[in-house]
This record gives sequence, C-alpha cells and structure tokens, in this order.
Amino acid sequence: MAQASAHTQGQQHPIKLYLVVWVWLFILSACSYFVDYFQLQGLLRYSLIMLFMMLKAGLIVAVFMHMAWERLSLVYAILVPVSAVLVFVAIMVLESDHTLLSRVSSFGPST
Repeated sequence: MAQASAHTQGQQHPIKLYLVVWVWLFILSACSYFVDYFQLQGLLRYSLIMLFMMLKAGLIVAVFMHMAWERLSLVYAILVPVSAVLVFVAIMVLESDHTLLSRVSSFGPST
C-alpha cells in the first residue's frame, strides 16, 4: 500500500537543484559568448564552443529530462546509439579527407 501511495505522488526534487543548474547554464552560455567576444579563432574556438554546448546539453538531459534518476539500462539505451553515431561521423570525416586527397591527386589539373 505504501508503494502505491508513493508511486502516485511522484518524485520531488528540491528547487535549489534547478536553480544551481540554471546558474551553471548561464555561466556556460556566458563562456560561450566570451569565446566570440575575445575573437578566438580556428580550432580553439570551435573546440570551446563544442565543449560548452556538450556540457549544457548534458546538464539539461541529466536534470531537466530526469536522466540522472533513470535506470542505467535506459541511460545506456539513449547514450550508446548517440555515441556510436558520433564515432561513425568521426570515421566519415577522416575518410572524406582521404577521398578528397585521392581525387585531387588523380583527377586534378596536371602541372
């Protein structure tokens, strides 16, 4: 009987948790803004922007989508396919450089 009562009430999280996450999202967004403000260029710029974006997405998924409190199997069901897609995209990027180089060397203008 106690389980049924607890199940209908739902899970409550303290408001402090949401406020802390909101502050961290604000800080990470400000850091992303400062990357442009200080006019960082090249690989450093894109790496920092991607890092801040991934951290913000991780916070949102973990807290606001309640993934931090889900079963491990559900977390794996969501994270493993996304990780596999990222690995395959990285492999395609590396392969595209090789393909471009081979096409330019084979079909490029001869000098």
